[in-house]
Amino acid sequence: MEEIYSAMVEPGTGRILVGASSLWLGPLVRASEDDGQTWTETSVKFPDDVDASVARVWQLAPGTPSDSGGTTIWAGTEPGAIFRSTDAGASFELVRGLWDHPHRTEWNAGFGGQAFHTILPHPTDPLSVTAAISTGGVYQTRDGGETWAPRNDGIRAIFLPEGMQYPEFGQCVHKVARHPSRPERLYLQNHGGVYRSDDEASTWKSIADGLPTDFGFAMVVHPHEPDTIYTFPIGAGESRYPPQAKARVWRSRDAGETWEALDKGLPDPCYVGVMRDAMCADGHEQAGVYVGARNGTVWASNDAGESWRRVIGELPDVLVVRAATV
Repeated sequence: MEEIYSAMVEPGTGRILVGASSLWLGPLVRASEDDGQTWTETSVKFPDDVDASVARVWQLAPGTPSDSGGTTIWAGTEPGAIFRSTDAGASFELVRGLWDHPHRTEWNAGFGGQAFHTILPHPTDPLSVTAAISTGGVYQTRDGGETWAPRNDGIRAIFLPEGMQYPEFGQCVHKVARHPSRPERLYLQNHGGVYRSDDEASTWKSIADGLPTDFGFAMVVHPHEPDTIYTFPIGAGESRYPPQAKARVWRSRDAGETWEALDKGLPDPCYVGVMRDAMCADGHEQAGVYVGARNGTVWASNDAGESWRRVIGELPDVLVVRAATV
């Protein structure tokens, strides 16, 4: 009887953490050290001097491996805030530098609410974190969260009037991903637009050519190939399901220059969408890729997307899928 909006598998330990939301208990971060058989809980809440309440924990991300012995965990919430734990999730503290940013009061809420859904700690620099909010855009800190700067140069806000569609901030970014071996390169799925940055979010260029639509939520990087990415395009209007109602994962092996459709084993017709955290990859040598849909079905590929099989169905709405080699 709880909604799960986020999940992570802790590197090295296999410990599972989830962002849960209960009508009775409110938003919680739950942790399990025995593959989900038993759970402990931690509340994520604003300090007493802040007039706000956490509604959901939309993102959980482990810190840079060298940071604090691997005990740092980041949490992105609704309303738009980021919290940090330095004790492996036993407690969380509001990142004041972002909450007090002058842009914050001008961030709007997307259809699903206002939420920090992407948190990407730099793989080697514990002071550098890139984050994204819907709707506010991409922000980045290079001093451990004390100060944050917008990083949206080249990202289009299609819902704004002509001549105003490339603002400093206010874009409705849906997901950002990167590969740890090439941290300066980032991939982004926008509310209308697919982009790549080769300078760690300082500038962005469109890589949407070749896709059936530039709207979607998911963006995943291959675990071993930094130029291989996956996305799941859907319709931008009321018909938020794949074009022509054919479920297809689209893959690029050249950093978005060209795209190919992968649909062997996926359903046709398909009238449901895939949300931003409902697609992921594992770390096996032959990469596994996983897709969860809003009709409660999860598909898996054990050959990097070449073929798919249904692994479970008839679940509730699948908002997050995580896989790891433990």
